[in-house]
Amino acid sequence: MSAPLGRRLIAELVGTALLVTVVVGSGIAAQRLSPNDIGLQLLENSLTTVFGLGVLILMFGPVSGAHFNPVVSGIDWLLGRRAGTGLSARDVAAYTVAQIVGAVIGSMLANAMFELAVLQISTKSRAHSGLWIGEVVATLGLIALIFTLARTGRAGLSAAAVGAYIGAAYWFTSSTSFANPAVTIGRAFSDTFAGIAPASVPGFIVAQLIGAGLGAGLVLVLYPDVAQSADAVVVPHGAER
Repeated sequence: MSAPLGRRLIAELVGTALLVTVVVGSGIAAQRLSPNDIGLQLLENSLTTVFGLGVLILMFGPVSGAHFNPVVSGIDWLLGRRAGTGLSARDVAAYTVAQIVGAVIGSMLANAMFELAVLQISTKSRAHSGLWIGEVVATLGLIALIFTLARTGRAGLSAAAVGAYIGAAYWFTSSTSFANPAVTIGRAFSDTFAGIAPASVPGFIVAQLIGAGLGAGLVLVLYPDVAQSADAVVVPHGAER
């Protein structure tokens, strides 16, 4: 039996908030520590995200699955609905709201920690076709990885594997791998290294949705019975704890 929805929503809200705090906060710190070296800034930002994401999956995964991402929740419902596994449509809607609210709170918390204006709107434009392609690739790989791990009985490795994938995708994608609509929206509320201008957000989200659909299609081709494992995404959380 799953944990009550209220507990799962708290886990998703707090987990997503802390994830965005990690991403934005480490970006601010990187700018201050290495002001003249963008490559080093990205290295500092990506390494912190790798470790932070892994810890958060371990911490909140047993309660909610540690989705922290509307496209993960949405594909969980889409793949699992015929088999009666995964999230319900109601849960996906609730998870999405919790994730978006958490992401915005996370940016505001990072701003406050570094004594910046708590409420900011980013001016960093990321509206280019190459970046959108990067988001398609990043999200496709993330969805394929998560659901493959669940289907092959290796979801327990998700903390390390998902963190490693996101860390690598910071560098091999042109967009530095947002791969998450909630995080994308949250990062619009910090005018810092990790920010994204509101006008650039829709393009990123569309690309992420396309990537998620392609990732789900790839997993279905490779593992036609993947729906049976939807309850194990991102990590197993079927038994109340």
